Amino acid sequence: MSKRDLKKYLSELNKEQLEEQIIELYEKFSPVKVYYNFVFNPKEETLLQECKLKISNEYFPIKKTARGKSKPKMRRSVAQKYIKHFTVLGVDPFVIADVMLYNVEIAQAYSTDHPIKQELFYKSMFNSFEQAAKFIIANGILNEFKKRLNAIQGETRIQKWHNEADFSTIMERMEF
Repeated sequence: MSKRDLKKYLSELNKEQLEEQIIELYEKFSPVKVYYNFVFNPKEETLLQECKLKISNEYFPIKKTARGKSKPKMRRSVAQKYIKHFTVLGVDPFVIADVMLYNVEIAQAYSTDHPIKQELFYKSMFNSFEQAAKFIIANGILNEFKKRLNAIQGETRIQKWHNEADFSTIMERMEF
């Protein structure tokens, strides 16, 4: 069904029928329920803190196993899932940008004391950084995040990441 057909169909319904359909969607589909719960009670700060806790848990696990500490999983996908979810919900771009940068910052905090040999880690962090920079520019909030972008790029130099030049290139394109 096209959007035009949907509009035509909805215009033929009365208010009561529309309400019934929306309630049915709310009850049947979890994403609709999540959306309406967010619209009527945003709690962006709570969502942000929960998100940051889950991301940091990827690098600095809280739970312990029977044999001691659990191993860090270092999955970029956890942050990406939250970023996508926040975008769909229409969360403030400042919050989304904060999560994007936090993901790279927590990975850098981990790699300070834990040398990482996997090439994929560095490529993944660069992709996250590039995505964040593009998002920040597209939303016109560069001035608010300039220091954090510079700090991340500087940390790649301090830690001698082999792809530090790629981070520098992104910063040069932004003409700092």
